[in-house]
Amino acid sequence: MTGERPVVAGGLGGSPTRHVVVMGVSGAGKTTVARGIGDLTGLAFAEADEFHSEANVARMRSGVPLDDAARWPWLHALADWMAARGAEGVSTVLACSALKRSYRDVLRQGPPTVDFVHLDGPAEVIRERLSRRAGHYMPASLLESQLATLERGHPDEALLVLDVSLPPDELASAAVERLGLRTATSLGTG
Repeated sequence: MTGERPVVAGGLGGSPTRHVVVMGVSGAGKTTVARGIGDLTGLAFAEADEFHSEANVARMRSGVPLDDAARWPWLHALADWMAARGAEGVSTVLACSALKRSYRDVLRQGPPTVDFVHLDGPAEVIRERLSRRAGHYMPASLLESQLATLERGHPDEALLVLDVSLPPDELASAAVERLGLRTATSLGTG
């Protein structure tokens, strides 16, 4: 997937920064896997849900899916956050649905390069996970609208697709390995 890009020490010693977006529908495990990538690599983690406006959160909490007009300012804020961290020499990992190509294109407008990791798999697995999740404002009833909105990677997009059925620690490790990210322990072994 990204074999043409050299392995770099994300932002350390003048090296280019790396920016990873872990994407997929609600319940795919984006946050857990993105945190795992951050723990393994030292990349700064952010949860895209925390960038939503109060109006967006209220809308989703009431079971109404967001439309594109509600998403554009949110996506631009996420792209700006990655770009600002990159300008500081900080590499990032972001948990974000990024369901449509146009949404991913907005995120690509932030830092010079963005790698996408798509957690994909059977709807039944995701539906079952959502049924066990507590305390999240996104109701399981919106899964169908997210699945209908999801645009899987186009042939010209570099997306690393991982099977959502695997345990989160395996998914994080696979993403780190296949993206050629340096682990936090390897950074200190110069």
